[in-house]
Amino acid sequence: MNLKELAGLNDRILIREVHDRSFAPYGKVITGYDFSDLTDYLEKETGVPDQGNIYKASVPELEQFPVKQSVADQFYGEMPIEIGYCNGRNSTLNGLEYHLGSEINIAVTDMVLMLGKLQNLKDNTYRSDEVEAFFVPKDTAIQLYETTLHFSPCKTDPGGFKCIVILPRGTNEPLKNDNAKHGEKLLFARNKWLLAHPDRKPLIEKGAWPGIIGENLEIKIS
Repeated sequence: MNLKELAGLNDRILIREVHDRSFAPYGKVITGYDFSDLTDYLEKETGVPDQGNIYKASVPELEQFPVKQSVADQFYGEMPIEIGYCNGRNSTLNGLEYHLGSEINIAVTDMVLMLGKLQNLKDNTYRSDEVEAFFVPKDTAIQLYETTLHFSPCKTDPGGFKCIVILPRGTNEPLKNDNAKHGEKLLFARNKWLLAHPDRKPLIEKGAWPGIIGENLEIKIS
């Protein structure tokens, strides 16, 4: 489903493309890297679950390709990185997270991201009407700045979405120090600060802070 069709079905939330200048506060489109080995692997070797999402932070098969070293050296300034993926059928906001360090997403299918600004986080809460939605066309790679609140992509097709995720190594692993969360309501996992929508009970039961105020936004495809 293209952006025009999505816009016609979602009159309650403006969806713009990542090439639009309104995306600039959140990140930028990445060029100059050949990510075809990664996208080919995801297309051929991974599936989309029947329900929900599957997220794997670090996949050895993806990390064996030469582009990993190029990205680690040139994009992350020789910092160690992890390459994984998120595939699924999500269509709602559900939560917002951020990390210390940029995240790279590569759209293996068309998808929509709902994004917010860390600067607008107030008293560990965020209003969903301040969230903006962006269409990411297939084979587009983007950088999300560390001040960009984000979460799962949303599908644009009944078959779901596939997305490569690159982050500083160790991000999203379980916390090793029980005292790490002391006074940090949003700290959910290693290098992962998260707030959930109150409707998203499974996240809250796992310890996510119920800090999103307002509607749990949905990207409709029918």
